[in-house]
Amino acid sequence: MKKFFFFIALFLLFINVSAQKSWTADNGNGTYTNPLFYDEFSDPDIIRVGNDFYLAGTTMHCVPGVAVLHSKDLVNWRFLSYTFERFNQGPDFNLENGKDAYGQGIWAPCIRYNKGTFYVFSNINGHGLQVFISKNPAGPWKHINMGGNIHDLSVLFDDNGKIYAVYGYDEVKIIEMKPDFSGYVEGSERVIIHHGNAMGEGHHIYKIKGKYYIISADYSPMGRMQCARAEHLEGPYETTVICAEEGLGTSHTWGVDNLSQRFPVPENGFKFKISRPSANSLGCATLHQGGIVELPNGEWWGFSMLDFLSEGRTTCLSPVTWQDGWPYFGLPGNLGRAPRTWVKPNVDVKVVPHAPYQRSDNFNEKKLLPIWQWNHNPVDGKWMLDNKKGVLRLNSLPANQFLWARNTLTQRCIGPVSITTVTLDGTKLKVGDIAGLGLLNMPCAWIGLTRTKEGTSVSFYDQMKDQRIDNPISTKKIYLRVFGKFDESVAWLSYSIDGNTYKILGDSILLPYQLKTFQGIRLSLFAFNTTGKEGGYAEFDDFMVEEPLADRTHNIPIDKIIKLTNLSNGQMAWANPHGMLCPSGRMDKGCMFRVIDCGKGRVALEAMNGTGYLTISGLGLSADVRLMKEKTNSSIFQWQDMLNNQCMLLSIKTNRYIGASPDMGEPYSADWTGTTPDRKNGTVFVWEECKP
Repeated sequence: MKKFFFFIALFLLFINVSAQKSWTADNGNGTYTNPLFYDEFSDPDIIRVGNDFYLAGTTMHCVPGVAVLHSKDLVNWRFLSYTFERFNQGPDFNLENGKDAYGQGIWAPCIRYNKGTFYVFSNINGHGLQVFISKNPAGPWKHINMGGNIHDLSVLFDDNGKIYAVYGYDEVKIIEMKPDFSGYVEGSERVIIHHGNAMGEGHHIYKIKGKYYIISADYSPMGRMQCARAEHLEGPYETTVICAEEGLGTSHTWGVDNLSQRFPVPENGFKFKISRPSANSLGCATLHQGGIVELPNGEWWGFSMLDFLSEGRTTCLSPVTWQDGWPYFGLPGNLGRAPRTWVKPNVDVKVVPHAPYQRSDNFNEKKLLPIWQWNHNPVDGKWMLDNKKGVLRLNSLPANQFLWARNTLTQRCIGPVSITTVTLDGTKLKVGDIAGLGLLNMPCAWIGLTRTKEGTSVSFYDQMKDQRIDNPISTKKIYLRVFGKFDESVAWLSYSIDGNTYKILGDSILLPYQLKTFQGIRLSLFAFNTTGKEGGYAEFDDFMVEEPLADRTHNIPIDKIIKLTNLSNGQMAWANPHGMLCPSGRMDKGCMFRVIDCGKGRVALEAMNGTGYLTISGLGLSADVRLMKEKTNSSIFQWQDMLNNQCMLLSIKTNRYIGASPDMGEPYSADWTGTTPDRKNGTVFVWEECKP
């Protein structure tokens, strides 16, 4: 326990150094590192209009809904608009009368542009296909409800002026849409790809050089990406796999086995069944459900989502290699596997690295920042931004527990590590009120103030353990904090009376992924009353999100002398004139390498024992790693930042990674396609600076 509190203290020291810096994929050196956002942006769809790119993604039961982002380089994005403010489909979306829309709502949008107009198509489960139309992607958006049962669709404005929707799981269907989107052309629905072609769902359709391409996510036996192509829209289609087994070194998170999308909201005391897949289980923890987009210069890039632990489903970017008429994700010589770090898309514009959102909020503006979304529809008149005081006020509405609390304001957790702090003034709370800072998940957890007839307490609840702690306090103003190591699916809740010294309540909180909310963890501000009536109100201020690992400028140890330890077996790499080996127990200058900057995140490694530079000597059977006296293009590697002093070395010669079998039965070679989810197949190193 002492070690844990020391670890917490170290991270809190980072706050002063990295305050206000948020994750951006842009490394500032001409490269980017996946994911594009270290928070959830699922079911991505991207289009290019001229020199501009637009991105839309799923928002499910949260409102405002369906976010649209803009970029000039596919790496740096800014929020533009939401396509709608609230659901108008009944009490499910209001958390009324015991009904909820967790894990439902609006899914998998398709964004398109045709003849000066932007369109977003997306299905609201149980309520049909919705169409949002605007001349300006920043809104406002006109809304049309087309109805029907068409989900995870893609839309094609064909050259003949007709509009088609492609949809379905495994069996792929098309249907023609009426030009005014008042409905579907009667008798136009037909199957174009039959069962057994492993096309999955989440389709993205394109017409490229006269041919039709459909990219889909196949979940059996794992989350790989399929592509179908045909000369005619009706087919016949041939198919192939364009991306598979690429998890970027990310393994499955903990999961809840006894919750599904249609399962009732788990009440306090529910017994959660938790499991974790085997270390190298792929499943959907691979690149899946995405598409492709063309640059003005003719380059093609792929986008997809990746299940990223408790952060949820993130968006990733991949170079595309066309071969034999197929758009493979990955690089020549390593098709189907995308690098975690690569050179940015070649666009004729310079973009200053930036994050898509501002996450911290002092509530001084007249509107909520775009990062905020309500959990289900808000109750108007029961919340406000008090501009005179600069606070957010939430009225306490009746609810028996946190997951039923209305007017809960949320934003996505940001990984890999973040510390979120908020000030809560509970002066106006009434008996039965509970207000605070929560982790919206199932199981959920929260910390806050509770008011009873006896007085005020600072309280903690962990639904997983059904653990409740109530500590009476005299103050009614308190500071609440979440410290989340979201890549490890764990968090801690703490509070402070003075804003300086924080006390952790309860134990560590496990953050499993589950299909009831179908989302990653959401940071939440809430207030509710447990007596069955309205209570008082809570005031929140100074919501601050700190990201200690967002500054990655020193993650490549340029001009440093390092040693490389193979993560699979703990043995150090050793420079031998005949190759790079890992003899057990050896530690001399042959285990030390100088990192030489080659530009654009690329490095050469010079052995400090004088044997030369790590160099790939021909492709051969194994793309041998040799030590050469002179540095050449074959000595250059794209450094893959895996965070936490972990890395991979991608050979520019082979477009594959340096690796060796964990049992070290052979020397290192540069013919490895990538790493496994647990990072222990011999391709991932832990680097450590050392003295010669």
